[in-house]
Amino acid sequence: MADAGIQESDATKIDMKVNVEGQKEEALPAYEAGDHKGNAEVPDENTQDGVRIMEAMTLSWSRSSLILVYISMWLLYFSNAFEASLSTNLDPYVSSAFQDHSLLPVITVVSNVMAGATYMPVAKILNLWDRTVGFGLMLAIATLGMVLMASCNSFELYAAANIFYSVGFTGMIFCIDVLTADTSTMRNRGLAYAFTSSPYIITAFGGPKAAESFYAKNWRWGYGSWAIILPVVATPMIVVLQMAKFKAKKKGLVQRPPSNRTWYQSLRHYLVEFDFVGVFLLCAGFVLFLLPFTIAASSRDAWRTDYIIAMLVVGAFLLVVFGFWEKFGAIKPFVPWTLLKSRTVMGACLLDFTYQVAYYCWFDYFTSYLQVVYNTSLASAGYISSIFDIVSGVELFVVGFLIRWTGHYKWVLMWGVPLYMLGVGLMIYFRQPHIGLGYIIMCQVFIALGGGVIIIGEQVAMLAASHHNDVAAVLALLGLFGYIGGSVGGSISGGIWTNTLPEMLRQTLPESAQGDLEKIVGSLDEQLKYKYGSEIREAIMDAYAATQKRMLIAGTAVMALALVFMMMIRDLNVKKIQQVKGMLF
Repeated sequence: MADAGIQESDATKIDMKVNVEGQKEEALPAYEAGDHKGNAEVPDENTQDGVRIMEAMTLSWSRSSLILVYISMWLLYFSNAFEASLSTNLDPYVSSAFQDHSLLPVITVVSNVMAGATYMPVAKILNLWDRTVGFGLMLAIATLGMVLMASCNSFELYAAANIFYSVGFTGMIFCIDVLTADTSTMRNRGLAYAFTSSPYIITAFGGPKAAESFYAKNWRWGYGSWAIILPVVATPMIVVLQMAKFKAKKKGLVQRPPSNRTWYQSLRHYLVEFDFVGVFLLCAGFVLFLLPFTIAASSRDAWRTDYIIAMLVVGAFLLVVFGFWEKFGAIKPFVPWTLLKSRTVMGACLLDFTYQVAYYCWFDYFTSYLQVVYNTSLASAGYISSIFDIVSGVELFVVGFLIRWTGHYKWVLMWGVPLYMLGVGLMIYFRQPHIGLGYIIMCQVFIALGGGVIIIGEQVAMLAASHHNDVAAVLALLGLFGYIGGSVGGSISGGIWTNTLPEMLRQTLPESAQGDLEKIVGSLDEQLKYKYGSEIREAIMDAYAATQKRMLIAGTAVMALALVFMMMIRDLNVKKIQQVKGMLF
């Protein structure tokens, strides 16, 4: 049985293996150059409308159009990276303004779950209709999120606005990642992703300083300005893509057959295609199951609180129901079975899940830690936190060239994963008060070098193991696993924070400050107001160090699983894979 869009024949190379029962089982096909069935000058008729339209566009546009698209994608990545840097550095202060600094991971958990659940519906939109339709919808949601964040007046509204922001920006970047795959050869795919991701190198310096300036004047404009900038930056790419689509139509390459469905049939068709039941069960299940780990300690009876127990039970139940629904109830499953049974796809997804869990076990409170324990400014803490973006941004080009040169990607993962583990493990020892800041920076460099390799290796592996018709689906699956991993990591982080920091402060704070314990836990500004070197500040620093140590131990332990998942990935030769057509990067 061949993948969608490829007829089974002697021209399609398919690796076969034998399972324990002696029956032949099909491994993923590696589409070799020249073996792609069909006319190279016309779109593949066996693909979905969105994929066929994209192939028609790449077959009809010029090199200048390709260059304009890549410039537009770079500018959009720049906008996303700059806003992400602003948000990361402003979040602790905005939550502190509402006296809810300890609930910072709640935003991470809920927004990550909702953003992760966005991937599959957006992938369906990109495949069923058009790449620009999905991108335009996500642009509107992201802009709405920026407006809401700028105008919110409570933590609850800020958290809700973050969901719109996360869903919109995540969806936009996902659309750009799919477009990058649509417009680049497999051999150059790593370099293409390195180019579109390179703005993080710049925003790593500009974002923290801008956040400091916005906070000093009016933090709301840190979000409001992007509600204006984002649509302006996004418009050129939409125009270029629509012009390319119009050109492809004139050449007769875009021919969508008329639909004879009634409105009821159309409604039923899209409810099935988008698996709304599966999306609801997944989102509700993960949110209800993960949130208690963050908020339990602040509840009246901690883990014995009735609504905490109810959330855990209902959340776990909904996740079980989701599994049964996908297996037995869904006509078009949220997660296609053909992807789940691939060892390369699942290995990459599980590696990303593990990596994100390990990262978010400690990341949410990292800039707060730097300011409290090392007395850095907001901007300086942001610079140190952004070392990952700078180092990995440069490294992505190197890794992209190595993959292009060798044609293989697994060997880079085999040194990237252990290096990441080394960086996180060393921080357990070095992230203590009065230990030189240089050691923290060194660990961040190791984490960046390992993390950059993991990111690009996962993406190339997923795409190498799939056909063009499955590009959106496999990238969506990878994103889903990554965001759920981030949610799990955020829940672990929040659980450790709420169960460790207050208790440590009760033990270490002098008697005179015990009455302010809740204010100290709930506000970064309150923590920073005590003079560096004073008895109270030292007690806060010791509590931070103990809390961070437990977070890092959890992250390192989880990351050990990555060694197993890394070995699951097959090492396909990207030089021999022809996946897309037309004028390409």
